[in-house]
Amino acid sequence: MELAHSLLLNEEALAQITEAKRPVFIFEWLRFLDKVLVAANKSQGRSEILMSLQKVLNGLGGAAASSHRDIYKNARSLLTDRSMAVRCAVAKCLLELQNEAVFMWTAELENIATLCFKALENSNYGVRVAVSKLLGTVMATALMPKQATVMRQNVKRATFDEVLELMATGFLRGGSGFLKSGGEMLKVGGSVNREVRVGVTQAYVVFVTTLGGQWLERSFATFLSHVLDLVSHPRATQTHVEAVYSRRCVSFILRATVGSLLGEKAQIAAAKEICQAIGKQMKAVEAVVNDTSSENKSGAADIAASQHVMVCALQELGSLVQSLNATASPLIQEASIGLLEIVTSVLLHPSMAARLAAAWCLRCVAVALPFQLTPFLDRCAERLNNLKTSPEAVSGYSFAMAALLGGVHQCPLGIPHAKGKMVVSIAEDLLRTAAQNSRLSLQRTQAGWLLLGALMTLGPSVVRYHLPKMLLLWRNVFPRSLKELEAEKARGDSFTWQVTLEGRAGALCAMRSFVAHCPELLTEDVIRKLMTPIECAMTMMSHIPSVIKAHGAHLKASAAMVRLRLYDILALLPPKTYEGSFNALLRELVAEFTLTDNSANTTTSLLRSLCHYDDSVLLGSWLQETDHKSIEDQLQPNSASGSGALEHDPSSIYLRIPIGEAVPGPLPLGVSVIDASVALFGVVFPHVSYKHRLQMLDHFAECVKQAKGVRQQAVQLNIFTAVLSALKGLAENKSTLGPEEVRKSALTLVMGALDNPNPILRCAAGEALGRMAQVVGEATFIARMAQYSFDKLKSARDVVSRTGHSLALGCLHRYVGGIGSGQHLKTSVSILLALAQDGTSPEVQTWSLHSLALIVDSSGPMYRGYVEPTLSLVLTLLLTVPPSHTEVHQCLGRCLGAIITTVGPELQGNGATISTIRSSCLVGCAITQDHSDSLVQAAAISCLQQLHMFAPRHVNLSSLVPSLCVHLCSSHLLLRRAAVACLRQLAQREAAEVCEYAMSLAKNAGDKESSGANVSPFAPGVSSRSDIHCRHQGVNITETGLEGLLFGMLDRETDRKLCSDIHDTLGHMLSSLAVEKLSHWLMLCKDVLAASSDMSTATPLSGGKDEESEKKDEMDDDTMFTTLGEEDKSKPFVAPRWATRVFAADCLCRIINLCENADQAHFDLAMARSAKLRNPTNDLLVLHLSDLIRMAFMAATDHSNQLRMAGLQALEDIIKKFASVPEPEFPGHVILEQYQANVGAALRPAFSQDTPSDIIAKACQVCSTWIGSGVVSDLNDLRRVHNLLVSSLDKVQAGKGSSSQLYRESATTMEKLAVLKAWAEVYVVAMNIKKEAESKPKRAMKNTDDDEDDYGTIDELPPDSLITLVQPELPTLSRLWLAALKDYALLTLPAEFSSQLPPDGGAFYTPETIDTARLHYRNSWAPILHAVALWLNSTGFTCAESTEAAVSGLQKRSASISLNQASGAIASAKSLPEINKDRMHLILGVSIQFLCSPRPEEPVEHVTACLQALHTLLDSPCARIHIAEDQLIGVELLSVLHRLLLTWNPPSIQLLVTGVVQQIVRAAQDYLQEKRNTLNEDDMEKESCPVLGEGGDSGGLIPGKSLVFATMELLMFILVRHMPHLSTKMSDSPSHIATKTRLSEESARLVAATVTILSDLPSLCSPAGCMTILPTILFLIARILKDTAIKSADNQVPLPVSAALQGIKSIVTLSMAKTEETQKQWTALIRSTLACILEYSQPEDSVPTPDEVSMLTAIALFLWSASSEIIGVQSLQNGCMNRFKNALNSCDPWVQAKCYQLLLSVFQHSNRALSTPYIHSLAPIVVEKLKAVERNRPASNNELWAVQEGIKVLETLVALGEEQNRVQLLALLVPTLISYLLDENSFASASSVSKDLHEFALQNLMHIGPLYPHAFKTVMGAAPELKVRLETAVRASQASKAKAAARQPAPTIHSAPTIKLKTSFF
Repeated sequence: MELAHSLLLNEEALAQITEAKRPVFIFEWLRFLDKVLVAANKSQGRSEILMSLQKVLNGLGGAAASSHRDIYKNARSLLTDRSMAVRCAVAKCLLELQNEAVFMWTAELENIATLCFKALENSNYGVRVAVSKLLGTVMATALMPKQATVMRQNVKRATFDEVLELMATGFLRGGSGFLKSGGEMLKVGGSVNREVRVGVTQAYVVFVTTLGGQWLERSFATFLSHVLDLVSHPRATQTHVEAVYSRRCVSFILRATVGSLLGEKAQIAAAKEICQAIGKQMKAVEAVVNDTSSENKSGAADIAASQHVMVCALQELGSLVQSLNATASPLIQEASIGLLEIVTSVLLHPSMAARLAAAWCLRCVAVALPFQLTPFLDRCAERLNNLKTSPEAVSGYSFAMAALLGGVHQCPLGIPHAKGKMVVSIAEDLLRTAAQNSRLSLQRTQAGWLLLGALMTLGPSVVRYHLPKMLLLWRNVFPRSLKELEAEKARGDSFTWQVTLEGRAGALCAMRSFVAHCPELLTEDVIRKLMTPIECAMTMMSHIPSVIKAHGAHLKASAAMVRLRLYDILALLPPKTYEGSFNALLRELVAEFTLTDNSANTTTSLLRSLCHYDDSVLLGSWLQETDHKSIEDQLQPNSASGSGALEHDPSSIYLRIPIGEAVPGPLPLGVSVIDASVALFGVVFPHVSYKHRLQMLDHFAECVKQAKGVRQQAVQLNIFTAVLSALKGLAENKSTLGPEEVRKSALTLVMGALDNPNPILRCAAGEALGRMAQVVGEATFIARMAQYSFDKLKSARDVVSRTGHSLALGCLHRYVGGIGSGQHLKTSVSILLALAQDGTSPEVQTWSLHSLALIVDSSGPMYRGYVEPTLSLVLTLLLTVPPSHTEVHQCLGRCLGAIITTVGPELQGNGATISTIRSSCLVGCAITQDHSDSLVQAAAISCLQQLHMFAPRHVNLSSLVPSLCVHLCSSHLLLRRAAVACLRQLAQREAAEVCEYAMSLAKNAGDKESSGANVSPFAPGVSSRSDIHCRHQGVNITETGLEGLLFGMLDRETDRKLCSDIHDTLGHMLSSLAVEKLSHWLMLCKDVLAASSDMSTATPLSGGKDEESEKKDEMDDDTMFTTLGEEDKSKPFVAPRWATRVFAADCLCRIINLCENADQAHFDLAMARSAKLRNPTNDLLVLHLSDLIRMAFMAATDHSNQLRMAGLQALEDIIKKFASVPEPEFPGHVILEQYQANVGAALRPAFSQDTPSDIIAKACQVCSTWIGSGVVSDLNDLRRVHNLLVSSLDKVQAGKGSSSQLYRESATTMEKLAVLKAWAEVYVVAMNIKKEAESKPKRAMKNTDDDEDDYGTIDELPPDSLITLVQPELPTLSRLWLAALKDYALLTLPAEFSSQLPPDGGAFYTPETIDTARLHYRNSWAPILHAVALWLNSTGFTCAESTEAAVSGLQKRSASISLNQASGAIASAKSLPEINKDRMHLILGVSIQFLCSPRPEEPVEHVTACLQALHTLLDSPCARIHIAEDQLIGVELLSVLHRLLLTWNPPSIQLLVTGVVQQIVRAAQDYLQEKRNTLNEDDMEKESCPVLGEGGDSGGLIPGKSLVFATMELLMFILVRHMPHLSTKMSDSPSHIATKTRLSEESARLVAATVTILSDLPSLCSPAGCMTILPTILFLIARILKDTAIKSADNQVPLPVSAALQGIKSIVTLSMAKTEETQKQWTALIRSTLACILEYSQPEDSVPTPDEVSMLTAIALFLWSASSEIIGVQSLQNGCMNRFKNALNSCDPWVQAKCYQLLLSVFQHSNRALSTPYIHSLAPIVVEKLKAVERNRPASNNELWAVQEGIKVLETLVALGEEQNRVQLLALLVPTLISYLLDENSFASASSVSKDLHEFALQNLMHIGPLYPHAFKTVMGAAPELKVRLETAVRASQASKAKAAARQPAPTIHSAPTIKLKTSFF
């Protein structure tokens, strides 16, 4: 039954219950309605009836024609009803009616207009929106009626002029009376009603929007002239403020139509029209100015009127160009338009407002097209000099220059540094000559200071150079002493005083600009120097009133300007600096805002910013942000609100524009001064003594008491704003308010205002009370304040005090928070809940609910106990308070949101209470969603958003998402914002669902005409939309889905918050969906990017579809025709604008990255194709490569610079990701090859003459990536791209200051370094290719069985082609590279060495732009360093700074190569070794400086490049000697590398580091060897020779000085990182887990490299030094051998193992370690190492099986190389023999074979003492093993190999034996061999391995016989059966001689054993 409780009958629920219960259900519903409707009052009833009527009309369409007139008559009178809700409802109803009722826009057209004007009087924002919608739509329909209705009745259409005339009447006259002719209208006095003007302004926009973009394009000229006429009409400009208001309205009309309805091409056409209009006006003005005859009375009026036209036209032109950005370049380039001439001509307009607007317009053009900035500045400077004698020219051109300087910060490339000097000299000149000519004094003075103020915005890097001069100028403007001041007062006349005051105001303004823009230059000394003139200014202030008295009131404005400037600068300085002047200053400030000397009741505009944004609900739409904010501001209550204009304060032309404003609009001087005084009061108050605080607060109370009526309100408003400002200052300074009497005074002041009838004051008082509680922070004080309000609320019955005190409670909680006000919570809540139920006063309900929401927000979890009663109250009120009280509903929405936040994550629970709370919240959301007010709907959305955050499962997205999509087209900004913010959150978690539900809207789009309900399940009918058109757009979701709609919104929306949320939403959707729906997203981006600027305004993407489906749905005659306006609606508004295209290009890069992380198949054509075959829905990026290239190409070649940047970035990403993807159909080719022409074409335009530096820099980057990618297979294509780099290199060589400079010098630095970096990258790649090409063929010759395919691919570039392209440029390049590195080295010096920097900058930077230049060097030094190292290594060390090269370069191109001739001359005087030493210092210095501490955000490529550079450098002998000679350099380098390893983890870096370490060690080895050799030659005769090597005689190594120690430290670090158990510290620590895993391939390579270096270290030491380090080294090698020698299936020897064996070999064979002194130690070391290895090779159970072969190899190495130390040590000998025995008995034939090989080497050892025991012990086992083969013939090649190796051992033993033993030995060998022979029968059937054994045995026998003929005979004779077998075999063998010929000859036995060793092991 509770489902029956809804305002509309719940039909779904009704359908679900049984037949019998249905009447009960309906009865229940009627009872509910009965209750609810009684509560609804009369006006509510009327608006409900009107809404119902609207729906009826919508449903009936043309069928209701008979009752149209009755409805119209009845509704008409209600348009001026007292209730705003009724007015809104009537407007909506009539809007529906005009669809069918032809008379409304024919016969009744004028009456409707008059009615609408009347309805706009005293209206609120909601009414203005609704009525303007009606008025605009009716006017549009009158102009272009529906075809269907026109056919039905013969109608007279209104003409364009008639319609515009009617609209203009409203704009100029307002609603009072309607007079036909214009003439009479002018005579009637009276001002225009502002609400009507604002409403009509909105109606103009509706009118144009309804007619659509194409109409506007066609009729723009007429429309423009009409709109500009409005603002030139005397009635629109009766006072200055009114004129500003009218201008703002006209600007709004132009911005809202031209700015959003026209595409970029049409906007350019519109800009041309505006130019022509300006030109026409200016001609008329010039005619009047030049006409000196008597009738210029009317002329003067014309000029006055023309200034407003100029302002509107120039502002729109500026905004247009700025929004078009670089796409506006045709406007400047086409001479026929003459935009610049026309705009600059206005700089000479007699009116200041027009001159400022022209200056602003120039600033917009320069910001949009930065290459124009410097030429504009030069041009203005030149004109200013030429026209110094014209006051207008001085003023206009200085405005323009100031505006341009102010725009520099928006141009990243800046302007040349010299322009600053130019501006200073012009300004100085103007100030100096000001006094020479009284006609120009004022303008020159103002202009001079304005320019200096603008100069300050260029920031410290420019201002630093001019500061001393500035300080001097400032000091000289003011009198030095009181005496001077008195003298001044005595002698000045009225005019000189005006000039003086203007000059001082200007000087203070320039100071303020300095303090604001150059905080880094504000040292204590500078502040002290600034304070001198500032203190003079303060002193002067007190004397001004007497000057004004003496010379007249016209000085008041200049004096006020001085005060404004003074307050402004003081607010920026630390108050401590002017403590001494507080008293005088505070007197001035208080007098200012209490209006002491001011007869006008001016109020401050700051209250808005000091009150909370949330409190706006209490003040109507006072603080609300709407699309109409810029005109709605005119209707706000404070003085001059919304009347901002440039002419009020020319200095704002160079300041940064406040966020959210298009054009700076400073308020009139009277308001600005009060604002400044209030702001400064807040800064100073916290620093004032308590005594003075009390005096001021008491004074405030007195001022309020004295004033009466309106004045009292004004004074109170100002005082409250000041007090709020002061309290805010106290809170920010964390200081207190003061003792009891100060608090009491403040409290009295505030409490008095809580009962003030003005709601704004009540609001401010509540805010002040809260802030006071925050600042005082004492519980008793807070309790007292709360109690006072409690008592008041319990007794008071009047609305005013109930609202004021309920807000007071809310503010107390807001500022003190839940904890501080906890004890009052219960009372506050109970009182507010009671007040909220006061149905008699919606105002009380609003304020109490608002406070309740504040309390819920601030109490947090403490509020949990009150949630249920609050929630039930909220629901009750939602159902009972009439919807027309929108403020109450907005507050209910806020309460609901706050409650949801309080309950928070608990909402997910399933308990009974939580379920109830949750369902109540959902019901509340549903009701608020259904409300017709946009702000209530916005509140509902944010509630649902909160709910979704805490309990996502319970929010029904299938209904929420479609309703959000509809709101995206709402005409209310806040609703659109809420919808997008909510979508952003939903998309973050559930992007796929969101898109799916949004698409459901597109499917329903067909029946959009027939019903509004299916648009949003929450909104039954259209009442919840603001209008019907909204549905046409609302369902503007086409097949591109929600994402397409959001992309479209980016083109229309200007609100920053909204756009950033749209970007985020699209970003979230992209992240989760782009990979799955790749084609869809790529199409989206492609469609956006394809909209290049030459598309027409509105392009139909899906024109036909909707209409088709509509016709099927209802074949009503009037759906056949749609008005032009509606037709326009179903199409996207405009082609995507440049900013959206840039976003799409960024999305493209993101998609590529997402795919990279998703699946490798995205970058593999073969995989992608097979995946597509398996499943056609598979969508992989590589299949879209041509689209990717095309999109990147479109973007990279666009007009817009930002888009070109994004396109080049995308191109670079594509090249990087796809460069190595092979083309499956053409082996050896890559997939990108077919796009060589496209890439070249995309890059070429970027190298044209006029491209900005940042784009050239990016393009160079792409060039080098492309050349280095190895894709380019055609030499010609390569040469084309290469030529682009060659041409840029010519530019670089031109040296500094050669080209005409448009941008800051650092832009040139960026460009040149980018070129050098690109060349460096290409050179590095070229050298790598060359190196690979050199190494490949050699490798192939070494082992011919290697595949030869890897370097024989067909038709690829010869490997050296790239280097041949770079070679000719190398002489030049190397010089430039070295110069750039030198610059970089200087720029990285710490600050204390700044004096060493060259005064005139470096090769590529100027001293002024040093800070920005640093960044560019930081980006490019690494590749350059690598390139320099490569060059030095290949040739460089052999040639000096090559002058010959430069000369040959000159012959090639006639460019002057004079980088720095002076240094060239010096350089040639140096000898080559000196030059090389300098180069070495440079490279090592740069590297060490960088590697010391690379910043974590440093790209890893820089680290690799630096390490590779060092490695390459140390390849060359010259560098090796340099680093070895001075050992400390090596040690330093090693310790820096060690530090690097601590912070940089990647194994690739570690490998590079080990490479560099190895180079350092090798260099030291070579150097030491050289020294030893020379010593040996010298000291052959002498007895004692000095000990060479580290460690000397003692063997001590000093850390920090010792190279060996540094190396071991670093290597140990690497080893422990990969094998933690090597360190006892690590393995004993509790966190260490003893796992023995196989090392990864990278780790294995690293460990191997470290072992190799370790084993090299002893060669750097003296014998004693060796003894110091060897124990460590041998221990590590033995442990590594043990841990890495693990048996593998394929018997591969791991890298660390072979390195360890090699290391053992090189250490054991170390000659110099064995001196007499160290002999004993050495022997002990060798023995213990062998013992270790023996112990390690013991097989254990737990560990993986050790690799016996490696262990045996190690043992054999010791036996072989260290025989003398080991002989006779029985235990070692037994151990070794056991290991051999085990191996011989191994079941693995491979182990046996290896063991035989090793035994062979041991048996052959020259020292018989060593080999004999082994022969005795092991030979018998060998013989046994070989004998056994006869019974068990080998089955595999490995087994055969083992047998063969065994036989070799026996043969060797025979050879070693003495002659007398030979027979016995042969008697062992020969029978064994013969036993391997097969007889003929078994030979045929034997396996191939068996046959091989037979052959092998036969060969050996044939070989042995001739060697030992005598012994052989003896053996054979002794055993005849052997002889028979042998003879048979020989015969068979000869028969198959052919086979035998193919066999290999038997191995020779006398091979030198050492060679054997090498080949066997390694």
